[in-house]
Amino acid sequence: MGNPSYYRPTMKILGFEFAPVFIPLERRIQTACVFQWALCFLCMGFGSLAVFIYLLFTEYYFIPLAYLMWYIYDFNTCEQGGRRLLWQFNNPVWKYFADYFPIKLIKTAELDPSKNYIVGYHPHGIMSAGAFANFATNATGFNQMFPKMHQYLCILTGQFRFPFFREYLMSSGCCAVSKNSLNWLLNQKEKGKFITIVVGGAVEAIEANPGKFKLKIKKRKGFIKLALQHGTPLIPVYSFGENDLFLQLSSEKRQWLKWFQMKFTKFIGFSPVIFHGRGIFNYTFGIVPFRKPINTVVGKPIEVPLIENPSKEQVEEVHKIYLNSLYELFEEYKGKYGIDEMNHLIFE
Repeated sequence: MGNPSYYRPTMKILGFEFAPVFIPLERRIQTACVFQWALCFLCMGFGSLAVFIYLLFTEYYFIPLAYLMWYIYDFNTCEQGGRRLLWQFNNPVWKYFADYFPIKLIKTAELDPSKNYIVGYHPHGIMSAGAFANFATNATGFNQMFPKMHQYLCILTGQFRFPFFREYLMSSGCCAVSKNSLNWLLNQKEKGKFITIVVGGAVEAIEANPGKFKLKIKKRKGFIKLALQHGTPLIPVYSFGENDLFLQLSSEKRQWLKWFQMKFTKFIGFSPVIFHGRGIFNYTFGIVPFRKPINTVVGKPIEVPLIENPSKEQVEEVHKIYLNSLYELFEEYKGKYGIDEMNHLIFE
């Protein structure tokens, strides 16, 4: 996708547009870093499970057995803040990863490190690349932009059930998005937590296509109730460009496909989207995201009262305030990031 003028012309064979041979080494490294991330995202979970089972039937059976003991002992760590490793959090690989698109973090307000914040990230996209780069690594300068704040990217609990893969996830600063996990984070004495939840979840990934601005959020109110129970401010975040990274087979005109995707997501926990990006050496097809900019705008905090047992009406009221704040954030910045004035957020 794209052919900068300082490159030699691309070559097309059988409909595939191949990358020029002479491309700056830095861009090659960026592509390699993004490829390893996409490969881990798509394959490492089930791949690690397959390796675990395979080793049980070899002379190295003691390795998975030893790991199983550790797994049982460490089972709840993903619901107790995870286990971020600073070397992984600051790994230069993630800087190359962010520069590939590029991904940029935009600050609109100061945050108080004596408070915790519950952050709603929108949209989900296919792989939530912006959420990972900004809030599970320091690739875009979060620590410098928000000093004394500690970010936690909360993702599906099921991803931490895969052996070995769970260590990779937690080392990058990810933890479970379960109720127990979020309550544990908010109940700790240490403040200054920036707790990010990708609100739309796997269902929203089905809507992730370039030029689409639908958010699955009307029924997503659990994070609002949690914020009220802890008196924790809410922050809306919108990543312009998150939906532009891949193309997927649309289910809008294929009701059978949408039915299957919704049922699968309900029972398994992740959406079976049929998508493609580019390849390592071609611009036409593969699992590597397209080089499209992602601009992640962190909105202003929304203060909420502390209500131990909020009523349905109180949750609804704060939910409406949150939606209005998110809508205004989108409207204020959409022109700056190339979105037509006629496009607006659609809440479903």
